[in-house]
Parts: sequence; structure tokens; C-alpha cells
Amino acid sequence: MVHQEYISLPTKGHGDMHDLTGQISQIVQKAGIRTGMVNVFNVGSTGAIGAIEFEPGLQRDLPELLNKVIPPSRDYGHEQTWHDGNGHSHLQATWLGPSLTVPIEQGKLVLGTWQQIFHLECDVKARQRKVMVTVYGE
Repeated sequence: MVHQEYISLPTKGHGDMHDLTGQISQIVQKAGIRTGMVNVFNVGSTGAIGAIEFEPGLQRDLPELLNKVIPPSRDYGHEQTWHDGNGHSHLQATWLGPSLTVPIEQGKLVLGTWQQIFHLECDVKARQRKVMVTVYGE
């Protein structure tokens, strides 16, 4: 059995992070899947999905680390093409990845005690994101 549903997510721009765990758990319950997997996918090339301990320190640390490793700059090839100031946004989102797959056991997400599913906005401006949640199993 397969169930798909979108989460609509307004973001405030670069570094805005949202905990999606509760919404995804509700979708899994609604789907009625007891054993299987859930895939969470950000639609768009400048947002990322991952798992982290969702707390204020890490909400600050992750975007800061990404800016150190892949800093905002006008020197990226993307900037030479589009001049839109978000070359680093594409690279940061690509590095983290657009999706995450989590097992489902006994109708619940298999996550560690301090592990939550997050969305990170890497773009330089606010966005209205669509996150596709696909639950499959039995």
C-alpha cells in the first residue's frame, strides 16, 4: 500500500529550520502502515531534508557551518548565469540532500530519542515549500 501527501511549509529564508516530525507521524498514522518506510522529499532545489536533534543550538549551528563550508559568494558559476545571489543555496541544499527515508515499525517512525526530521531553507529569500511525504508498506 502507498499513501502520498504534501506538507505546505512557509519559510523565512536562509537558515530557517522546521521540525516536521509531528506532521510526518500524523501522515503515517493516517496511512495505516504498520511496517514499511516513509520518504520525505523537498520539492525545489534550494531546500533540504534531514535528521537532527532539533534544538536551538543546532538550529543555529547547522546553517552557520554550511555558510563556512559553502559561503555566500558572487563567484559561483550559478551567479554568472542567473545573478540571483543564491549559488551557495543550491550547493548547500545539494550537499545535505532533498530527501530522507525513515523506517516504520508497529505504525511508528523509527527515530532515536533525540532525532527529529527537519526541513532547512537554504535559499536567500522566503519560500512557500511543498514537501512530499510518501508512505509505503503494509
